[in-house]
Amino acid sequence: MKTKHNGAGGTTVALPGWTRTPDGLTKTFVQPNFRAAVALVNWIAELAEAMDHHPDIRLHDYKRLTVTIITHSPRAITEKDYELAERIEHLGSA
Repeated sequence: MKTKHNGAGGTTVALPGWTRTPDGLTKTFVQPNFRAAVALVNWIAELAEAMDHHPDIRLHDYKRLTVTIITHSPRAITEKDYELAERIEHLGSA
């Protein structure tokens, strides 16, 4: 499933694999091994700190990483969530 949103300049940005759920925007990334999954967690953490917008991150099955993004106040998906998802997407596909 592709989640789409209007990015900067009004362009439509596709976020492949991201889904809208009641908990927020969610995607599971599968890395080659545990070390790569932990590295992705650390890259996301740096990005989230820089944006001051922090996702929920769950590392499971040793190489799977599920990321959930929602703005906590108000408890809703906002443009900032889409922006973080887009940036994470670039990290996860790099």
